[in-house]
Amino acid sequence: MHFILKRTGLALITVILVSLLSFLMFSILPGDPVSYILGTEATPEQTAALREELGLDLSIPRRYINWMGNFLSGKNLNSIRFHGSPVNEMIMERLPVSITIALLALLFILLISVPASLLPAGPGGGLPDRLLNSLTAVGISIPGFFLALIFTWVFGITLRLFIPGVYVDYRENFVGFIASLCFPALAIAVPNAAILTKFLRSAILRELESDYVRTARSKGASYSRVLYCHALRNALVTSVTVFGMIIADVFSGSIVIEQVFNIPGIGRLLIASIMSRDYLLIQSLTLYIAWTVVIANLLADITIQVIDPRIRLERSILY
Repeated sequence: MHFILKRTGLALITVILVSLLSFLMFSILPGDPVSYILGTEATPEQTAALREELGLDLSIPRRYINWMGNFLSGKNLNSIRFHGSPVNEMIMERLPVSITIALLALLFILLISVPASLLPAGPGGGLPDRLLNSLTAVGISIPGFFLALIFTWVFGITLRLFIPGVYVDYRENFVGFIASLCFPALAIAVPNAAILTKFLRSAILRELESDYVRTARSKGASYSRVLYCHALRNALVTSVTVFGMIIADVFSGSIVIEQVFNIPGIGRLLIASIMSRDYLLIQSLTLYIAWTVVIANLLADITIQVIDPRIRLERSILY
């Protein structure tokens, strides 16, 4: 429990530091949202009045304190790019779309990587091993956006399994909504599934060569029992950390994929806010991504302790 509380405290400090750094970074970048709103023909009086209205005339520390106070209190911050629309409402409207893509991608990752990792190893690295290693190498090498373009060309234009650029709103047709997100989720899943397969299979093969496996086999334990009850459990200890990083990448890394498939999620909203220097919206989305990464790593640490009790014992001795 002490370890979990300590990790939670470190996670909160990390999020605060990320919010501070992102605020400072976007505050010193060239470009002014006032110029974006009023254009180049605005008078100095109009510019000064709008800067005062938006709070841009204040010092950077004061602006950060005001922004964090409004964010933590749940007060609606108005977007600059989207004509004063509340930032929280805009994020909550698009959040179900990005979360659904991420969950579908994680499901595809597990459905691909776990069965592939459990394939029996051939003697001396046979044809199945070499084929699997080649496929994982290709999957790791292909960028997600390029895979999205391939899916659009092959499955959308050629095979016509979906209509490229068409998004179905979940409030209108939930089944069509899930169907329209399958290929974007698969484009995110394939490279990450290749990474997880590489790590998990290597860990399983390493465990199968351990002394305790040979002892269990000599006592009459079947290969499947040794694989699922012993080797897989120990291999998951090292692979959970990788999966935690993959979760963070999936939840925060669909920006380009949403652009390719024309999906109105968090990623497209972030790109639009960056292009228009919508600082309030950018900082709120950055905090969302930071929370996702921190929570994914925190859950990975907790899961590792649940899987391997020896780590809990070491933590209790250490702390």
